Amino acid sequence: MEIPQVVHELVATGPLAHLTTLNADGSPQVSVVWVGIQDDEFVCGHMLEQQKVKNVRRDARVVLSLLGRATNAKGLQEYLVVYGTAAITEGGAAALLQRLASVYLGPGVPFPPESVREQPGYILHLTPERFAGIGPWNPRPR
Repeated sequence: MEIPQVVHELVATGPLAHLTTLNADGSPQVSVVWVGIQDDEFVCGHMLEQQKVKNVRRDARVVLSLLGRATNAKGLQEYLVVYGTAAITEGGAAALLQRLASVYLGPGVPFPPESVREQPGYILHLTPERFAGIGPWNPRPR
């Protein structure tokens, strides 16, 4: 599925995202992540094999939510919800996080910390299946 331009524009503003994965018992696990777009996928970098990485390896179903900056005609703040499937690749996390740091922390700010920068890390690749929320990515009237 192609990611609409309005979604690219939202992601370029650097909104914190809530990534929801599924634990082995079916309960949700939520993490706040930085997110970018690459090759019509949402991408997040993780330096350690955290629970979200383990969860995606076991069950690829994920949900990502991002808070927009605008309000709609009813005064509600826009937000985007992305439903899709994810895959984990090893390596490249430090470079991705450094690219995202320029959006989230500011140009030239080094990230991740030097103590973990040489680790391969993991990249989560989220392939969107549908978009929801309030905003131009979901033109249905609310």
